[in-house]
Amino acid sequence: MLRTLVKISNVTNLSDARYCAGMGVEWLGFSMDSLPVERFQEIRGWVSGVHIVGETSETDAGRIAELVQLYQPDAVQVSAPEVVSGLGVLGLPVLLRVDMAETGVFEFENHTRAVLVNRPTIIFENSDEFARLDDETRRAVDALSFRHDVLLGFGLTEGNILEVLDELPHLKGIALDAGGDELRPGFKDFGELMDLLERLEAED
Repeated sequence: MLRTLVKISNVTNLSDARYCAGMGVEWLGFSMDSLPVERFQEIRGWVSGVHIVGETSETDAGRIAELVQLYQPDAVQVSAPEVVSGLGVLGLPVLLRVDMAETGVFEFENHTRAVLVNRPTIIFENSDEFARLDDETRRAVDALSFRHDVLLGFGLTEGNILEVLDELPHLKGIALDAGGDELRPGFKDFGELMDLLERLEAED
C-alpha cells in the first residue's frame, strides 16, 4: 500500500498498467483523444482494483460526453475549467488539470470559483520543465487543498516526496506521468516513476 493516493496519467501500454496496479496506484489515466478504444479496453481487462480515468483535452462538453460513452471510464479528466459544470450529467467524478505555467494557484482559485462549486479534483501540473516547488507554491497548494481535493503533479522527486507529503498534509494525493511507450512489447524502463513509487511504498 502506498502512503498517499497516486494517479498515473498517459498510460499507453499493458506494462505501465500492470506495474502501477501492482504497486498500489489507485487511479490510472488513459487518453481518450489518442488511445484507440480497442486498446484501452484490452489494457483495462488486464488490471483490477484501480479506478480508470479517461483523459481528454476536448473543450466541448458534448464531445466529452460522447467519449465517456465510448470508453466508459470511472472518472473523467479535463483541462478546460469552463466545461466542468456541464459534466455533472455524466454522473462521474471530474478531475481538472491545471497548468501552473499558465496560472498560479491563487489566480486559478480567484478566476474559477464557480467551477470549484462543482467539487472537481484539481491536478496541479507544470509544463515548464524548470519549474520548482518553492515555499510560496507549497503554501498556496496547502491552503487550497484544505478546502478542495488536490493532487500535486510537479516538483516531486525521490528525494523530496516524503518531505512534501509531510508539509502538505491536506493533499488528496499526487499525480505522475507514465513517461511514454514501452521499449519493446512487455518491457519498460520505469526509471523515476519506479523510484517515486518505491519510496512511497517504503514508508507504509
